[in-house]
Amino acid sequence: MKKTKHEIDMCNGPLLGKVLVFSLPLMLSGILQLLYNAADIAVVGRFAGSASLAAVGSTTSLIHLIINLFIGLSVGASVVVAQHIGAHDFRKAHDAVHTAVALSLVAGTATLIIGIALSKFSLTLMDTPEDVIDLATLYVRIYFLGMPGMMVYNFGAAILRAMGDTMRPLWFLTFSGIVNVLLNLLFVCVFHMDVAGVALATIISQYISAVLVIICLIKLDNCCHLNTKEIRFHKSEVAKMMKVGLPAGIQSSLFSVSNVLIQSSINSFGSTVMAGNAAAANIEGFTYTAMNSVYQAAVTFVSQNVGAKKPERISRVAVVTLMTVTAVGLIMGGASYLSGETLLRIYSTDAAIIPYGMIRLRMICLPYFLCGVMEVFVGLLRGMNCSTLPMIVSVFGSCVFRVIWVYTAFRANPTQETLYIAYTVSWILCASIHFICYLIIKSRLKKKISSEKIQTA
Repeated sequence: MKKTKHEIDMCNGPLLGKVLVFSLPLMLSGILQLLYNAADIAVVGRFAGSASLAAVGSTTSLIHLIINLFIGLSVGASVVVAQHIGAHDFRKAHDAVHTAVALSLVAGTATLIIGIALSKFSLTLMDTPEDVIDLATLYVRIYFLGMPGMMVYNFGAAILRAMGDTMRPLWFLTFSGIVNVLLNLLFVCVFHMDVAGVALATIISQYISAVLVIICLIKLDNCCHLNTKEIRFHKSEVAKMMKVGLPAGIQSSLFSVSNVLIQSSINSFGSTVMAGNAAAANIEGFTYTAMNSVYQAAVTFVSQNVGAKKPERISRVAVVTLMTVTAVGLIMGGASYLSGETLLRIYSTDAAIIPYGMIRLRMICLPYFLCGVMEVFVGLLRGMNCSTLPMIVSVFGSCVFRVIWVYTAFRANPTQETLYIAYTVSWILCASIHFICYLIIKSRLKKKISSEKIQTA
């Protein structure tokens, strides 16, 4: 398959420049996706008040809990398509593309139903205060109407990433992001629709980005070309995607379970602390999504080289991506904290929330590069078809640990600082174990590929 101007040759030549070319558009794409929620929070906080800001912010953990299981499947789609491309098996790549789109439609519909059905019940379990629970429920129910659009976009973008194309998804999100901001201002400032307005603006933008990515796939003239009449499940491809994607989704959802518990603990401090936490969490999200783009690079570059049977490049991918994610985390995390007070004022005119937001920024943003290191090791493992092991490590090293922390250390000293330090400790713990797993799996893969080459020689 001849490489187009949108694709990257991941299996030959120097890596650093290619990792940056891959990661930077993806980084900007992730930031634009975050701007959807940032626009929601900023517009609501400034024009509808702190109660509405707390309502929107308190839904983040719940939304992630429900959608992350299905979003994880898109990681599986990206790995499978990338491995087929690396192996030059274009027929299987074609089947994987159509399976991924079919899976996105099913995942989107399932997420819509689950999200709407469980919204009020889940928010009640999270001890959402009475003064914001009705607004939070309304926001969540409208938000989940956009799930089919979100899933189609994410799976479609995963297919493009598998080719090395991260630029076109950036343009799609640029356009839909501008639409989102304009509709936010229209619905809230002109029509006074409060949280319903920002949720409606978000789902309209999600469907726009979904339509754009589908049109792009239809217009491709390579093995990833989408023929809408051929969208269906191919059993072998579904199995491969589930092998990688299901553990990834379960891991993300379980992370969200621990975050829901932490959100419940934050809710116990009242709506002012909730608002400050919501604004700070949104700010730190920009650092996370920038680091996550390097994780995506690790997954895709390793996947293509596994498909091309070039295990010697995996170590080089590891060094380059680990150095990159550390630099990104230190720079962006530090900048977020140093400019924290100014950034927090963008989200709310209520000065009372600033000190509470700064506590979170200090405790989480400054050491955030450790989270990025942890994520890159997970990406390296998933690219080598090892997804269950990092899931198990993360469940015990982060999720179970954080739950125990809330019920022990936090109960003994119920402060924001005690709550947030659990993140840093869990990142160090998980990154250390993932590193050992990486060394073991890479050694096994190298021996397997060497054996296969000898047999076919």
